Amino acid sequence: MVDVIHGAPIEPLADPSLQRKGPRSPTNPKDFQQILSQKLEEGNHDLRFSSHAMQRLSSKEINLTSYDLTRIDGAVERAKAKGAKESLVLLGDLAFVISVENKTVITALIGSSLRERIFTNIDSAVIA
Repeated sequence: MVDVIHGAPIEPLADPSLQRKGPRSPTNPKDFQQILSQKLEEGNHDLRFSSHAMQRLSSKEINLTSYDLTRIDGAVERAKAKGAKESLVLLGDLAFVISVENKTVITALIGSSLRERIFTNIDSAVIA
């Protein structure tokens, strides 16, 4: 089927990977883990996510983009360069407590859960 706007036909994109797709929400944590692992591999990131962090992200249906992962990875690298061991990384309305040495996201906090929280056992904070 060909749509027409202002008299000009609009052809569907030949490459299906370029066609707009609706938002995807994983149906269960295993799907989310699989998708996140794939994204991490595609971006060549060394970040790992603890099961606790995965549960937090999955329960709030937070899907991190490759760009988000690159920003988090960059923040971890900057913290590492300064000698940090455990860092709080802020990304928009998301916060991650990350083991800098292991490049492992220990926990994730989202939006309103950031208010009135106390972060302990960190030695640095980075705004990604």
